[in-house]
Amino acid sequence: MDIIISNSSGKPIYEQITGQMKNFILSGNLKPGDALPSMRLLAKELRISVITTKRAYEDLERDGFITTVVGKGSFVREANVELVREERLRLVEKHLQAAVEVAQQSGIEERELLDIVKLLYEEA
Repeated sequence: MDIIISNSSGKPIYEQITGQMKNFILSGNLKPGDALPSMRLLAKELRISVITTKRAYEDLERDGFITTVVGKGSFVREANVELVREERLRLVEKHLQAAVEVAQQSGIEERELLDIVKLLYEEA
């Protein structure tokens, strides 16, 4: 698991960690039951504060992606199908919002944009 932290990103470090770990889980690179590195180990590897990794792990647990067992560590939770679907819908919505904004700024009509989306969907 390679987490990349960008100091030039506008996102806080804990959000970068949370986002990348969610992507690892959603893509299947991390499977239910897989152990995550300890907060201290991850902080050491990324050269960041343990408080930052703690915040990321707390967010992941709150969102239902991991579970923490005192004295044993943090583990990927069994996938909640609705949770995974909701997270993916949110990601699609984010990308489509960006596409809509670019289309509007470029004078692309709604029908043209829908045709592009339909074409891309059929090609995939």
